[in-house]
Amino acid sequence: MLTLLGLPPQVRKTLFALWMTALLFWSSLASLLPTLPLYIRDVGGTPHQIGIVMGAFAVGLLVSRAWLGRVADQRGRKMVLVIGLAVAAAAPLIYHLSQSLWLLAWVRAFHGISIAAFTTGYLALVTDVAPSEHRGEVIGYTSLAHPIGVAIGPSIGSWIHEWAGYLPLFMISSGLALIGLICIWPIREPESSRRSGLGSTLNKGLFWRLLLGDRLRTPALVMLLVGLTFGIMATFIPLFIADMDFSLNAGTFYTAAAIASFLGRILTGAASDRWGRGIFISMSLGFYGLSMVQLAQVTSDQQLLLAAVIQGLGSGILIPMMAAMMADRSLPQERGRVLSLSLGGFDLGIAIAGPVFGALVIPLGLPFLFLLAGGFSFLGLVLFMSFSSKTFGESLLFALGRSRDRYALES
Repeated sequence: MLTLLGLPPQVRKTLFALWMTALLFWSSLASLLPTLPLYIRDVGGTPHQIGIVMGAFAVGLLVSRAWLGRVADQRGRKMVLVIGLAVAAAAPLIYHLSQSLWLLAWVRAFHGISIAAFTTGYLALVTDVAPSEHRGEVIGYTSLAHPIGVAIGPSIGSWIHEWAGYLPLFMISSGLALIGLICIWPIREPESSRRSGLGSTLNKGLFWRLLLGDRLRTPALVMLLVGLTFGIMATFIPLFIADMDFSLNAGTFYTAAAIASFLGRILTGAASDRWGRGIFISMSLGFYGLSMVQLAQVTSDQQLLLAAVIQGLGSGILIPMMAAMMADRSLPQERGRVLSLSLGGFDLGIAIAGPVFGALVIPLGLPFLFLLAGGFSFLGLVLFMSFSSKTFGESLLFALGRSRDRYALES
């Protein structure tokens, strides 16, 4: 926190405006998490159809990631942030006008664009503004808006829904995003984030060359494996808790995970600027794997909460550290594309986890799926420790915090 107080006033003002905008954005999205499935049910959706509509969110997210990364590099981060907030403001109102399940699925896919746009623009702009020597710390602090928003949003949504119904709920969700637009409007982004030279070159068929290049290939694959882990957990944990007849509910699980995520982000941001990103990424992958192994064998509320805390630590550390590492490895004028592609692996994993592995629930059981999810995370850890740098030896040392990142441009 002392680092933030020591930054120039304009930088502090920009970071605070970004943080407030992120808090409003995530609160807007999270306010619909416990209530939108109920709305889909009330317009005639079966449980299977509810899953299809809710899962359509990932479709919009996936198909827009690369394009929005290019826009962020060529037209500026602020424009992409505005797109994300505008979609987040419009989608809840369109939900209320939609009575067809297929139309709801299209609106849900449209809503997914908001996360692709906001996360790409937000992470790119934060890393543009942050001093490179304190990048991990600044990303860690500014990312705290996510767990806070995800923690308070569902409570707001549930209370509004129970008190006043669906229309006020959708209006509040939309209003939060609109206030975020007001917060973001005065922000001035650094000139370096809008250079068009390299961005235009990247637009000319270098998508796969960038994705499969040495800097990005392993992080994107690791994020895909973590996305599969998270997708399995997020899709099936409510069903698992219901089947096991725990006294705790899924909301308590997510709250415990959010608190642990908050702590993980605070404790590791500044430390990564000193010891490197590698050891914390390795730690987070280990936490993810351990949490899934723990879930596969829980028999009590206490064990369930322990799994939530371990998973929250993993998620709270991984995304900020991976974003910081990819910012280290990219030029400002390509950063939007690099961040969007690395996060795209996570999106893809989440999108395919439910449909692909849902067929295994009945023959193999949920504990087996959680063990499989843990295996994905441990495989990601092995890949990171083996291929995150230029040689196996350098990769292992980097992953253990004993060597610098050989792909970091400052190196």
